[in-house]
Parts: sequence; C-alpha cells; structure tokens
Amino acid sequence: MKVRNPKFRVRSAAFDPFDIPTNNTSFNLKTNITLGIKNTNFGPYKYDNSTIHFYYGEAEVGSAVIPKSKAQFRRTKKFTVAVDLASTDLVGKTQLANDLSKGILPLSSRSKLRGKVELMLIFKKKKAVDMNCTMEVNTATQSLQNISCK
Repeated sequence: MKVRNPKFRVRSAAFDPFDIPTNNTSFNLKTNITLGIKNTNFGPYKYDNSTIHFYYGEAEVGSAVIPKSKAQFRRTKKFTVAVDLASTDLVGKTQLANDLSKGILPLSSRSKLRGKVELMLIFKKKKAVDMNCTMEVNTATQSLQNISCK
C-alpha cells in the first residue's frame, strides 16, 4: 500500500471589522483563518504541534499555533486559528503604502506539519506536509481572495 502525503491548505478567513489609516503606512488586522488538512489515505494522519507564519513580502506579519490533532482517513479536517496580522516591522515601506492605497494587501503563509499515517492499525509511516500559500486581503470588502496553495 502506498502512503500519500496529506494536503494542507488555507481555506478562508473571517476578519474583525478594521479601518486602514488614511496615511496608508500600516495595518493591524484580527482574523480567524480556516485551515484544512485533506487526508486521502486509508488510515488516520496524526500530526504534532506546529506554527503557521504569515508574511508580507519577506517580513513576518503574524503567526499562530496549530494544535496537535488527527485527520481521519479519507476526510478533510477543518479548523480555525486566530491570527493578529500587524505591520510593526514594515514602517517606511513605500510598497506597503502603494498596496494599501490600491485596496489589495498581498500575503503569503508557510507551515510544516510532521506526523504519521497509520495504515490498517498496523503500519505507521512518517509524513511531513509543507504548506506554501499566497493570498490577497481586499480591504474594501474585508475578505480574503485569490488563495493559491502549492
């Protein structure tokens, strides 16, 4: 039996109401990000604690802890993590002002889950899942759009 890598993705987000300052040089967003782990194996995927990081360009703007859990066999486990996205390290970036004035804030996220797939309650195979997603925050509609994961 072949053990396949589960797929780990950003699915959606719900933002608390926010206002972007008129000078367009910073942002501070509180959001609940919905993540999904799709397990296509014929056994559960048990994974350890991990962290998901969010980036604007190469600067980290937020992170959240992914708690230890398991995705049942042939199912997609969906869960939500709270993330505060803030531009504290980006003061003076002209590209940030341009993006915020357009109303689109490009972000990326990266994470790695390490765990084991248990086949037929006998065999255990270690599997690590890398997640690398790009997305855009639309400041006018206060929503996440154009989510693309590899």
